[in-house]
Amino acid sequence: MSSLSSVTCRTGCGACCIAPSITSPIPGMPEGKPAGVPCVQLLEDRRCALFGKPERPAFCGGLQASTEMCGPDRQHALHWLGRLEALTRPEPPLSPAWHTQPDH
Repeated sequence: MSSLSSVTCRTGCGACCIAPSITSPIPGMPEGKPAGVPCVQLLEDRRCALFGKPERPAFCGGLQASTEMCGPDRQHALHWLGRLEALTRPEPPLSPAWHTQPDH
């Protein structure tokens, strides 16, 4: 099986509802959610309460389970998604040196 093939979500995982940041509004989280914070729509059994509903954010619908992302267990998925989050986080703009140096 290819490492990029689609798979069915693992029961009780919920990694994709915890690890990534979501910048669009979510019902109950109008500002989205930061990385590492469980979505308020994550049910006790770690399934999404919005799955298949129109109010589910586009980001969530676009994130598809794959063997590469999900790996053999939930910890792998959390780590993989956390790394992806870190690698794709926008860098804050650097202040030009002349803004931070005192005048002489």
